[in-house]
Amino acid sequence: MAAAVISVPLEAMRQLVQQGTTRPLQWRRQQLDRLAALLTTHRQAVLDALASDLGKPPVEAMIELLVVQQELRLTRQKLRRWMAPRALPSAVFVQPARARLISEPLGCVLIISPWNYPLQLCLHPLVSALAAGNTAVLKPSELAPATAELLASLVATHFPAEVVSVVQGDGATAAALLRERFDHIFFTGSERVGQLVLEAAACHLTPVTLELGGKSPAIVLADAPLTVTARRLIWGKGYNAGQTCVAPDYLLVQRGIAADLIAALAVERQRLYGQHPLESPDLGCMVNRSQFERLESLLQQARQQDRILIGGGSDPRRLRIEPTVLRANGGDEPWMRQELFGPILPLLEIETLDEALTFINQRPKPLALYLFSQDRAAQEQTLHRTSSGTVLFNDVILQAADPNLPFGGVGTSGSGTYHGEAGFRTFSHQRTVLGRPLWGELLQRYPPYGRRAALLQRLLG
Repeated sequence: MAAAVISVPLEAMRQLVQQGTTRPLQWRRQQLDRLAALLTTHRQAVLDALASDLGKPPVEAMIELLVVQQELRLTRQKLRRWMAPRALPSAVFVQPARARLISEPLGCVLIISPWNYPLQLCLHPLVSALAAGNTAVLKPSELAPATAELLASLVATHFPAEVVSVVQGDGATAAALLRERFDHIFFTGSERVGQLVLEAAACHLTPVTLELGGKSPAIVLADAPLTVTARRLIWGKGYNAGQTCVAPDYLLVQRGIAADLIAALAVERQRLYGQHPLESPDLGCMVNRSQFERLESLLQQARQQDRILIGGGSDPRRLRIEPTVLRANGGDEPWMRQELFGPILPLLEIETLDEALTFINQRPKPLALYLFSQDRAAQEQTLHRTSSGTVLFNDVILQAADPNLPFGGVGTSGSGTYHGEAGFRTFSHQRTVLGRPLWGELLQRYPPYGRRAALLQRLLG
């Protein structure tokens, strides 16, 4: 198979930064305005593409677009302050001196985005990259072809190629891009592909931000109000058909309330998606047949073992799976070993919060951790005894949509953060600048040292 050919003006993109063209606030705001115009002018085309790729209901598609617009607004409002040099203290032995920290562009960056939020997770980091004064190459997912094609067309219309370029293609194209030298790589996707990205980046010692995933647990304790808890959990698993990296992936429920929670989940599922969820206009579909068949295989095993508690239905013609709750008996079952990335929610009963936290700590660090409890002591214990990318008490998913909150993983769930100022810092180099006048010499620093060692020791010690 012939190697993929990358036809983007990488050298021109890098030179634009090196020449200082991208440093002024005015240039950066101009690029953010271009992106804002792209989203505003072509809103309906974006919604149509998301519906085509993932069967997204109009409201969910609109939210994907609005999250990027929200990031744009915050960034434009705060950019001048984020760019401002920050004064730093300096040690006595360098006085007189003036020290500061400046944020400068990294250069030309590569953003590789996934298929589950093909618009948001491509353009969201682009906001931060442009705000930081970089140029960018975007590689949208080929598994969301309508959105990828639309992005390529709209970016070419609204941006000069030396500022932002889109490269379409499959894994071979991504591999070819990774062989090029970039100044930063931002990847959102699976842990397996994240490892390949890191290996490729190591050849050029390119810094990498990884936004991965994993099995995000939700703990439900006995004091949680069951109706609102059930409603939020069903929404979190039904939203985008469960294809969200921070969706709750399994439940750990105190044994005394498990039966009541299951009943509440059934009621809330019907309230949100009706008596026949597969017919609901508010339920999306699996991105492709491969993903559908992967989940259908798990459902078939659950049906054979009589594990289905709620739901379990599917529609292979439309690639739809209804929100489903199934019983888990331990951590070694197939639905507990892999990230589900679909509307299936295993429920495992536990006796105590301590048992739940021990179970979580025996597994890789999750991207998100959820606790439904009004007990402040339980919340603090959960924080102190676990590690995760994010934590949300008494709700799901919302922490990933707030532009004011840094978002990222830890361990196998990712590295680095973005959103708001965190994204600006991720795509900037924090450069230390120290200035001294040509007077005010400390002569003891120069040879011959002789008896000056004692004075230097007092100054430096």
